[in-house]
This record gives sequence, structure tokens and C-alpha cells, in this order.
Amino acid sequence: MSITPLQVRRSGPTPVVADVPEEGPIEQVRYACALGAMQTVAAIPRAIPITHCGPGCADKQCGALAFNNAYQGGGWGGLGVAPSTNATQREVIFGGENRLRELVTHTLDLMEADLFVVLTGCIPDLIGDDVPAVVKEFQAKGAPVVYAGTGGFRGNNYTGHEVVTRAIIDQFASADAGPREHGLVNLWAPLPYQDPFWRGDLAELKRLLQGIGLRVNVLFGPGSAGVSEWRAIPRAQFNLVLSPWLGLATAQHLEDKFGQPYLHLPVPPIGGRQTSEFLRQVAAFAGIPDAQAGAFIAAEERDYYGYIEAFSEFYSQYRWGLPARFAAIGDAATTLSISSFAVRQLGLVPAVVVITDNTPPEHRDAIRAAFAKLDHDVGIEPVFAEDSYAVHAAIRGADFGRKPPLIFGTTWERDLAKELRGFILEVGFPASYEVVLSRGYAGYRGALTLIERIYTTAISRSA
Repeated sequence: MSITPLQVRRSGPTPVVADVPEEGPIEQVRYACALGAMQTVAAIPRAIPITHCGPGCADKQCGALAFNNAYQGGGWGGLGVAPSTNATQREVIFGGENRLRELVTHTLDLMEADLFVVLTGCIPDLIGDDVPAVVKEFQAKGAPVVYAGTGGFRGNNYTGHEVVTRAIIDQFASADAGPREHGLVNLWAPLPYQDPFWRGDLAELKRLLQGIGLRVNVLFGPGSAGVSEWRAIPRAQFNLVLSPWLGLATAQHLEDKFGQPYLHLPVPPIGGRQTSEFLRQVAAFAGIPDAQAGAFIAAEERDYYGYIEAFSEFYSQYRWGLPARFAAIGDAATTLSISSFAVRQLGLVPAVVVITDNTPPEHRDAIRAAFAKLDHDVGIEPVFAEDSYAVHAAIRGADFGRKPPLIFGTTWERDLAKELRGFILEVGFPASYEVVLSRGYAGYRGALTLIERIYTTAISRSA
């Protein structure tokens, strides 16, 4: 008897909007410019960004990312704390190097921090200010200052994030920081502030990695030791990249610079299946004994599936309009991790996926391949688009069946969710109807939180 092989089930129609080349203005932006990487600096405990840019540039970036996006706050060095040259016509005509030198001098006198990062905007990058020369004057005196070229025309804040992390590594993390430490890992995961849930996700990922016996340079957020972790980067046994593409160039740079290997896992783990697989992959790469990792995984799964067992009674009995198909809108990492969780753990079917982070073209085929095998019989072709007109056209053209759609999206999809009589969870920038402190969706615990959010949203619509 012949056995018919499983066919990959591709839900939803052929993408209504093919990958859209973004030229000209973008309606309803979904990221900041490269200068938005000032929030990368602000995410490092006791680090302060110094911006060399026009008036209003820094305010718009941090206001969009740290305030209107889940009201995350600025911390030690973000929001209104960051000093700026506020470059004007005078600096355009005569150059802004003296103004920058003056600003750095007074910042070092007046502000307390372990690291300062000078970030440039469009004006100094276009007129050719020699910012590296100015900063090197302070570095020669032992001041903890580095520089990063983040003019807005260079790209978005994902690009700026990579520029800033490399600048800190090259100018601050010493190559002779000490011998390699077995069991120490550098974690490169969510983009701070762009991802509203970065703090909670990093905390959960650190807890999980520590659970199997690793020590973690988490580098950003409340769980980081700050600049001491950045100085310890060269001592780590390996780098761990949890994203389809963000952080991969940094890991490759560290491999070239320090000879550090890296493990690239494109799908940030959410839920029991994905998290257990993630931990086993990391443990195998790190050389951790199976029994040691397995004991931790077994204990975590016992707790996780205990909660899922209780949830299953609601899931099997509640019959009034729960969603069956979903749309995922956001950056490549978020859409891939949430889609994988929704398919593999909740049995939902993807109707449309739109990736909005201007993913570099060289990584798009790998992302398409990952979406093609969300599970053994479920896959979907994602659309790459940044303009909200194109994004919403793709959602409107999707087949959600006879039940209300579930939209994992942003504030920009809220009105569309009303139009489609669906449910929306804001999971990416901008998330202006979420207040996020420590919440995250990664790992075992984050998945339980995500389930609570999905189904509380669904059953409360009629309240």
C-alpha cells in the first residue's frame, strides 16, 4: 500500500500585494531612522547617548520609540536626558566640530555615566564634520566615549542599532579583556525599544539560559550589569543570535575579530515546543550535558503544560467566536516567532503575514523558507512591505474564513481590525494602546502571558 506524503498546507490566498519596493514617502511608518539607535544606547544601564544633529531630531526619535510605543520610558539616558548639539545654520556653514567638542566637554563634567556614545544625524554626516577626530581627543584622555555614524539617510533604526553595537565593540570592548570563559554567552536578541516587549523577553531568555547552566551577557535592560558586560564580550564562549537577521552581522564581526563562534537560531522561542527545542539546540552547541539541560527542561515543561491543561478546558468548550485564522504584521523576528507559536501550539492558521522592517534582500529567501515550514503541514508566503496602504491591502485581501480574524499588529491596524470585526493585539511599533513594563512573550512564561492576552481580548469584545 502506498502512503501519500503530507502536503504542505498553504493557508490564505496568493499574496495580494507582492513584495513592495519602497520608494518615496511611506504612510504610517513602522520604524525610526538610524538616529533612533540612541535608544540602543539608552537601553544599556548607565550609558548616555550624545546626539550631534538638528533641533528636534533626537526628540522625535526617542518620543516615537520610548513614549508613544508602549510608554516604555527613557531610563538612565533616554528621552529628555540625552544632550544634543541642536545644530543650526551656523554649524551647517562653519562646521559643527567646535560645538560638538563643547557639548562633550560639558556633558562629561555634568552627567554621570559609565559610557557615552556620540551619534550623528543627517547634518554633520552631510557637511562632513570629522566627528571621529573630535571623539578621539576625549578617548585619548581616557574618557569612556565612542562615536557612531547614524545619519538618517543611512537607514532605519535596525541599521543604526548594528552601527552602534559595532562601534561599542570596536572602540570600547578590549581585545585583551581576558581568557575565554566556558559557559559565558553573549545574547543578541530583540531590538530595544523598537520591540515593546524587549525587557520582559530578555529577562525570560536570560532565566532560561541560566537554567541550563550558562552565564549570560544580556547586554541591555534591567537584567544587564551594564558596561562590564560589554567589556566581557570578547571573553564569551560564543554568541547567540535570536533573529532571522538582526544581530547576525554583529556575530559575524565578532567571529572575525575575536575568533568567537556563533549560534544563529532565526526563530525566537515562544511556547513549550519551541522553547524546549531552543534550549536543547543551545545546550548541544555549548557542550552542556544532556542530563543537565534535560532536567531543567522537564521541570519547566511540567509547569507550562500544567497551565495549558487547565486552559484546554476553556479552549475546547468556549464556542462563541474564537478566532481560527490570524494575520501577523511586524518585523521578521516577531512575525516568525508569533506565527510559529500560533500554528504549533494553538492550532491557528495563518491567513497573511506582512514583514515591515525593510529586511535586507539577502536574508529574505531564508525567511520565506522558514515561513514555508511553520509546522509539518502548514506554511505561508510572507509579503515584504513597509507602507501601510500596502500592508492593509494585503490584510483586506486575506481569507479569514467565517470567524473573526485575529490580528497581531500595531496601532496602525486598530481601525482595520474594527472594520473587519476582528481582534487585535499590538505586538510591534507603534504600540500606542499598550502600556508595557516587564511583560514579554518569549519562552514558557511569555507564552502563557500571550495566551492570556489573546483570549482575554477575544472574549471581552462583547462585554
